[in-house]
This record gives sequence, C-alpha cells and structure tokens, in this order.
Amino acid sequence: MNSIPDPIPEDKQHFIALALAPKVGPVLFKAIVTYAGSALAFFSFTQAQIAKIPRIGRRLLEIRQQRESLLSQAASLLANQAKDGYRLLTALDEAFPKRLKNNADAPVLLFTKGTADLNAPRTVGIVGTRSATPYGKAITKKICEDLLPYQPSIVSGLAYGIDIEAHRAALNLGLPTIAVLGSPIHLIYPAAHQGTAAQLVQENGALLSEYGPGSRMLPGNFPARNRIIALLSDALLVVEAAEKGGALITAELAFGYQKEVFAVPGNLQATFSEGCNQLIRKMKAAIYTGPEDLAEALHWSKPGEERKPKPLQDFSNREEEEFKILTHLQTKGAAELDQLAHVLQIPLGRLSSKLLSLEFEGIIQSLPGKKYKLLG
Repeated sequence: MNSIPDPIPEDKQHFIALALAPKVGPVLFKAIVTYAGSALAFFSFTQAQIAKIPRIGRRLLEIRQQRESLLSQAASLLANQAKDGYRLLTALDEAFPKRLKNNADAPVLLFTKGTADLNAPRTVGIVGTRSATPYGKAITKKICEDLLPYQPSIVSGLAYGIDIEAHRAALNLGLPTIAVLGSPIHLIYPAAHQGTAAQLVQENGALLSEYGPGSRMLPGNFPARNRIIALLSDALLVVEAAEKGGALITAELAFGYQKEVFAVPGNLQATFSEGCNQLIRKMKAAIYTGPEDLAEALHWSKPGEERKPKPLQDFSNREEEEFKILTHLQTKGAAELDQLAHVLQIPLGRLSSKLLSLEFEGIIQSLPGKKYKLLG
C-alpha cells in the first residue's frame, strides 16, 4: 500500500493542485507522489521525466501542461476558506482523519465545516435504509442513548431514514456527530436536512465532503462517500437495510476494511430486515443486542471503569502448524494467505487446507483479498 511521504512546507498548494487534476483519483495520486517524492517535485518534472514514470507516464503529460490552471484553482480554494465557511484539509495536515491516511482508496483532500474532532478516540458509524420504519427510528435513538456512556462520535451520511435519525439522536444527547456528504461541501442534500446540518455545525459536529465548492453533484458521489463512512468508523452498525442499497454497500466496505460490523436482526418477513439478516447469515456482521457488544469488540470501557486487558487464547493443545497459524493471527491480527505461507514456512496447499479446517471450526474468519483473522 502506498503512503504519502512527509511534505516540504511549500508543497501544500501543489498537493491540492495535483489532487484536483482530472482523472487523478486517490490511488493514482499516491502512486505519483510516491514516485516523484512530492507533488511539488512532480510539477517540476520535465515531459521526458514524466514519460518515464512506469505505466502512467503518458497519461500525466496533460496534467503537467495544466500546471498553472490547477495551481490557480488550489490557491483560490485556500484563499476562500474563511469567506465561504469551510476548511480544506489535505493528508499533509495534522487535523486530517488518521483513520483515512493508510488506505489506498481514501481521499487525499477533504472539505469540512464544524468543530468536531475528526480524530475522535471512539467512533461508531450508524447506517440504514432511507425508508426507515418506526421500529428502525426507535432503535436508532435507543442505540445512541445506550452508547452515551462511551462518548463516541456518531458517523453517518445525512440521508433520509436511519442516517438523519442517528445525527438527530446524537445532537439531542450532546454526542459529536460527523455527516459525510455525497454532495459538495456548500450544498446540503437533501435540502430538507439543511436545518439539521446547520445545527450539527454549530453544536460540536462536522460536515465532511471530498467535493469542494463548485464541484458537480453526480449520482456516483453517494456510493463513493460510503467508503469514507466505513473508514471513519471503528465499528459500523446497520439498523435496517433492504437486500440491496447504500447501507449494505457501506457494510461490505467496512467488512473489507476489517472494521467491526454489527447488524440489528429483524423480522424475517420485513423487507428492511433482509439486508441485516443477510449480513448476519453470511458472517459479515455480528448480531447487535446492545452496547456491550460494541464495547467488548472494541475493548471500550466506560469513564471510571477499568477494563482488564483482553486475555490471550491458549492454543497449546493444537497440532504444530495450527498452533503456528493461530498464534500468528493472535499476535499480528489479520494476515494474507501468501504472507502466512512465507512467514510460517507452510506450503501453500497445506496452509489453505488448514485455514479451511479452522474456518469450519469457527476459530478464524476469511476476509476479502485472501485474508484471515482470528475470532473470539
């Protein structure tokens, strides 16, 4: 996974300019900066140097030719922050969410309004259907009330249904809440939630968007913002969800990012329980029965409550190769199949067989990307 090198001070404007370049998404951005050393260095490259960048050189010649225009846009965004009431954060800034920094697909620019700490010690994402039932709304409010002793920031997407209920419940309880927008930072969508958005900004909340003033609002922005919700959340809780929809996309992403995912089980005959029940059935979400589920999974304690360190599991009774696999996963966390084979010196075929057997026993869980993690 590419990481962004420490910048030189004058690099910020060039960093923003490169991030604004057409067709430069987060993955390509990080590849360019890793190769060049900084955005400033990239814009100083000659055309001949750019052409030599492996696999992507020719595609970047046009970006280099737009240098002055892109730098002008970057300067304008920086200069207009106070006037337009937003703050522009780059991955170079201390206030940029650390939970986003080490993910290849995470944005490198964020526009924000409000005062909530984007690096809060504890965060819980709450998502669900836009067509929330009275039961779903009541459960969302109850979840926030039950989480109050743990003082997490509540993360959601300001959409109709479960999202807006989560934000409003957090505001009523005095919990910080972060709304990740699929719209540009200056445009609240849906418009019916402008009042809640304004209250959120004024009361220790924050609006967050990867789309700046003047950006177009495109349908694809909304599924894309789901990855930010997933990455910002230490645990993601799905309250109600149909068989398909944004909430399920967010849950799948969170599962892939190795976040703790919970789902509220529902009536087998209810449309908006299908998604939650499906996540539980596929073992991509644990059943949510109360705040203790999150506290145990995330090893949280209430203020004034001392929580003992999580005891290590004893695998001494397992045969040698299983012992090596399980103790490695317990020590290192999730690991990829190839990495396990290399570190543990177990042939790939035999390792795959052992992992499958342990998964059938319910001791480990397979994750996307041929990764495995220890359960319990």
